[in-house]
Amino acid sequence: MSLCQSQWLCRPLTKSLFSNPTTYASSVFPKKLPTFWCHSLPHSTKDAVEHVFDNNNNNFDKPKVIILKQKMEPLGISLDNSCLAGKYHNLYCPKCKGGQLLERSLSFHIISNGEFAMWRCFRPTCGWAGQVFADDKELAKPSGKLDEESLRLKPLGPEIVAFFKERLISEKTLSRNSVRQLSDEKENIIAFTYKQKGSIVGCKYRTIEKRFWQGKGTEKVLYGLDDISNATEIIIVEGEIDKLSLEEAGYQNCVSVPVGAPAKVSSKDLPPIEKDTAFQYVWNCKAYLDNVVRIILATDNDPPGHALAEELARRLGRERCWQVQWPKKDESSFFKDANEVLKYMGADALKRVVENAEPYTSEL
Repeated sequence: MSLCQSQWLCRPLTKSLFSNPTTYASSVFPKKLPTFWCHSLPHSTKDAVEHVFDNNNNNFDKPKVIILKQKMEPLGISLDNSCLAGKYHNLYCPKCKGGQLLERSLSFHIISNGEFAMWRCFRPTCGWAGQVFADDKELAKPSGKLDEESLRLKPLGPEIVAFFKERLISEKTLSRNSVRQLSDEKENIIAFTYKQKGSIVGCKYRTIEKRFWQGKGTEKVLYGLDDISNATEIIIVEGEIDKLSLEEAGYQNCVSVPVGAPAKVSSKDLPPIEKDTAFQYVWNCKAYLDNVVRIILATDNDPPGHALAEELARRLGRERCWQVQWPKKDESSFFKDANEVLKYMGADALKRVVENAEPYTSEL
């Protein structure tokens, strides 16, 4: 709960609350106040608060969103009227129950047109994620081989090409990595195709505004897997754009993790492979990784990125892991990732960062 919300909730319940509850609720309670916060209020006040929400919550009454709500309930995710399409919500994870600290660790999102909902638990020991589509036809994994036609992909349009050009990623690199965009969409949505042995095994999507989700049935594998099929030295980064950035610096032997970094390193021993859900992509690519002699970890230069590097090193073996040292941006900060270095310092500088990688030592 934010400081602002806690201040509103702690305001004294004055006489005006009971004499005119609707007016009081409109002026006191924030419009995005979750309905379960109102359960201890007097009945008339609760009705007044919910009345305020209903008048400002048209999206939730859309038929597709109602269908999504119904489909979420069997999974243990209960949605009230405060869950708006197009917004992100922090909920309790029904799988891990928020751990001992009862964290609201489940990030839940219904896209603005109500087509589907997606979620991920950001507790390192959980990592539960998934998607539910309003259209039943989208719920089943596409039969047969995935291809650009079945995924409704098309060549990149000028707006997305310009987006990548601003980040110094060329059309040649985009083409070699089969970066596409979704067709039949009003919004420009980038599609990163995941391939294994030349065939598409899934797709990850991103909007210009940096919203991510994975396509239904996407295999849990590293992005760019075919580029390391015969490699004895590889680079692992934290995002598809960073993988493309390393290619601009001359490195094709680079892969990206398919999901975000954990908030922190787990204090527990490594779980059995079949229960290591958050890092299942590592074990699914074991045949590729077993032949690698040297692994350069180039994760983001922030606490989750450091945690990701440590978790990868725990699974891959510290003795063969190296790490990059991101250069200073100014007197008080460092560059965050490969694309930042490429964009502001150039391909040669990014290449030197990789060349100067050092044996891995945990910073945690």
